[in-house]
Amino acid sequence: MTEKIILLESIEPAELYGSGNTLLGRICEKFPKLKIIGRGSSLKVMGESEEIARFEKKLHQLIDYYGRYGHLSKEVIDQIFDGGLLQPEASGDRDVIVYGNNGLIVRARTVNQQRLVKLYETNDLLFAVGPAGSGKTYTAIALAVRALRNKEVKRIILTRPAVEAGEKLGFLPGDLKDKLDPYLQPLYDALNDMIPAVKLSRYMEEGTVQIAPLAYMRGRTLDNAFVILDEAQNTTVSQIKMFLTRMGRNAKFIVTGDVTQIDLPRKSDSGLVPVMELLQGIEGIGMVTFDNRDIIRHPLVGHIVRAFDKAAKIENQ
Repeated sequence: MTEKIILLESIEPAELYGSGNTLLGRICEKFPKLKIIGRGSSLKVMGESEEIARFEKKLHQLIDYYGRYGHLSKEVIDQIFDGGLLQPEASGDRDVIVYGNNGLIVRARTVNQQRLVKLYETNDLLFAVGPAGSGKTYTAIALAVRALRNKEVKRIILTRPAVEAGEKLGFLPGDLKDKLDPYLQPLYDALNDMIPAVKLSRYMEEGTVQIAPLAYMRGRTLDNAFVILDEAQNTTVSQIKMFLTRMGRNAKFIVTGDVTQIDLPRKSDSGLVPVMELLQGIEGIGMVTFDNRDIIRHPLVGHIVRAFDKAAKIENQ
């Protein structure tokens, strides 16, 4: 009898074992001739060497699947261990961007979301502008998570200008991070949908995922990174220039914003539209304008946005 210790380096043990070790139990059922024991970040496997080798090959396929799609289930284990998995792309889910936590499937759900995904394939810099709830930032973060999982980039950097939306947050207690986190919470929310909490925490400790105010970008060169500037309507021309000139080798940049929600003291200071006009037509830069048809939040959000747009047009007449 052979005994082998298999280290779980590319997956959190909790993700592989499942709640109450249900997934590990399913794996053990597939190899009744082996004794498999989960011990923290390793598996102890005992049995015939040929059977262990076969098990290890299937286990690596399972871990590779998790690395690509971010979830495991008994059904996935059945398909992999029983003779080969039909990949989601082959089954017709070609609009799937990434598989998130708890079976969440993040897909391009509207025409303009699909355009953004398509333009990503041929452009290193993208602008995505449009109303609240249209999925600009969420789609961009999904593309970033996919790129990280596929090892297209080494890190994800998400940034926003620290501009208050009509409220003063300076009185909040805590250190600098505590004061800045409220501005960045929407980015945390999206990441928490797509990356398991334990892994996200480790990524942030290692710097694989970074979330920071725009001012922290000055002076940096961002190589091998997927970088997203969110809420870009609240940046000036010089700030956007500073951000865009951080682009290093093998970098992907996406700029998102909503020109109807400018929180700067003077709306005319927003640099998003002028910069887009300035860069129009440059090869390698793609632009997508989302509209009310892309809104995928609560159905009332679409009606609310249209009502405000109508009022703004009347006011400007």
